[in-house]
Amino acid sequence: MKVMTFFENKPLLFREPMEVISCYKLDEVAECFQRVKRRLDKGFFAAGFLSYEAGYSFEDKLFRDDSYDFPLFQFGIYEHPEANPEEPQRAASGCRIKDIRRNISMGDYSRDIKKIIGFIENGEVYQITYCIKSFFRAEGRPYDIFRELFRIQPVPYSAFIDAGNFHVLSLSPELFLKKKGVRIMSKPMKGTWSRQGLLNGILGGFRLKHDGKNRAENVMIADLLRNDLGRIGRDIRAPKLFEVAGYRTLYQMTSTVTGIIDPALPPYDVFRAVFPSGSVTGAPRIRAMEVIRDIEKEPRKIYTGAIGYITPGNDMFFNIPIRTVLMQNDECEMGIGGGIVWDSTAKGEWEESLLKAKFIDELAEGQLE
Repeated sequence: MKVMTFFENKPLLFREPMEVISCYKLDEVAECFQRVKRRLDKGFFAAGFLSYEAGYSFEDKLFRDDSYDFPLFQFGIYEHPEANPEEPQRAASGCRIKDIRRNISMGDYSRDIKKIIGFIENGEVYQITYCIKSFFRAEGRPYDIFRELFRIQPVPYSAFIDAGNFHVLSLSPELFLKKKGVRIMSKPMKGTWSRQGLLNGILGGFRLKHDGKNRAENVMIADLLRNDLGRIGRDIRAPKLFEVAGYRTLYQMTSTVTGIIDPALPPYDVFRAVFPSGSVTGAPRIRAMEVIRDIEKEPRKIYTGAIGYITPGNDMFFNIPIRTVLMQNDECEMGIGGGIVWDSTAKGEWEESLLKAKFIDELAEGQLE
């Protein structure tokens, strides 16, 4: 299992693991964390991922005696990472994506949005991050496709995983957790605006930053993250709100939440408090996850889980794998999500999902020579 992270322009390569620790059942997640912790205590590094569904194992209300056909937890154990692996910027050739299709019709999507708004009107939730999936086929080596997608849309938290029987191509703009010593930080992302058209290209970032609906969604999730980090830390703050970053096809809004925690707190305790991120569930988080499990058509798998690494000193660095392709042979899937609030419309959310997947469309067959 090979894991490459390109977080904040500091690329690391983890390869040739001493062992791979993984599980497919919810009741085995805690033991996997304990096994990883024992390796960390002996001076080794761990790198890999948690799938979104692993989050069900942390809450009695969500737990079921379920098993899955994709790993809930998979980490390699490594002596140390290598710095400066091959950068993904260099363009590749011979890469194509084709046969793009969605796992839901517009009619079913509209009915699901109506159900979610009903939950909001009843006061059960304030927001739901509802996800659908795109399926497609890919031609070319997985790492070449990853490089080409990175060229189309460079992001600060990309990662690539070669697990042998599948590959993960994560073009994520979102930080989940960065812990160094006693300091921990998360940057939940909520808020999207198109860059299409001359006016949006010039003023889209300003419009997003000052748009009432997007600001309300963003601060709601920042408050949720402050509450979650408060379960394990102190001096919880949100020093930056409504930060806007521009990408090739869109603008995104994030906020920064920080805190102080015990540096020796085991990784299991950290993840149990904050995983999955409220930015990919909605609020309140547990009820939102119940609604998501009932409404979404299939497991999210690695989408909206976490990819990253943990050091022997208990530091950690993880993205949230949005804009992330799961590739098994030439068959691929990618989740697409959006925050649904009381005044959301099916048409508006559908168009936003198209915008978020646009970087994949640019690699579709016939568009790149």
